[in-house]
Amino acid sequence: MISWACCGRTAAALCKCCTNRFNVSHTEDATIEKKTDTSQARINTSIKAPLLRVIDGEGNQLGIITNQQAQTIATEQGLDLVEVSTNTDPPVCRLMDYGKFKYQQSKKLQKRKTVHTVQTKEIKLRPFTGEHDLEVKVRHMLEFLDRGHKVKVNVVFRGREMRFKEHGESILQKVASKVEENGVIERETRVEGRNMVMMLAPRKQISN
Repeated sequence: MISWACCGRTAAALCKCCTNRFNVSHTEDATIEKKTDTSQARINTSIKAPLLRVIDGEGNQLGIITNQQAQTIATEQGLDLVEVSTNTDPPVCRLMDYGKFKYQQSKKLQKRKTVHTVQTKEIKLRPFTGEHDLEVKVRHMLEFLDRGHKVKVNVVFRGREMRFKEHGESILQKVASKVEENGVIERETRVEGRNMVMMLAPRKQISN
């Protein structure tokens, strides 16, 4: 059983004199120094400070205790002692399952990377693109949509081809029909200079 240096009480029963002496609050937010990078923090015996302000696994303040007491509490509870702030005196440490914490952080990081890799791919067509070439282009669109990317379908008009806008509209209607199981129209057809553009988005992404 671990006792406090000032009164011999256990860590689970912080006395009034301990609270007053170290100005510790039972209800103080346990998220001290949230910005500290705990992925690079010192843990367990690598923590050398003689006194530590300790937060338990539930976020409750245990107050200021000796390094040895904190290490023993961590061992008894099957947790790691992690230094979460070195900008205070004494340093702030938290009891946690460090392996589980690292795993959760890794999953969050991977999720953020996945979100950041969403791209907009551009597929260019002509107002008189043949059926075979259109099928090839559509296959590329489906691949991009299945990977979670958006697709900008761009019908390019040259010279006097602008007289045949209805051909561009027809091409884009065919595209929308061919990809409807994998994608949805995020932005309707519009003319941009000599281009007729339609934006597609993955159907799975829209449903989420």
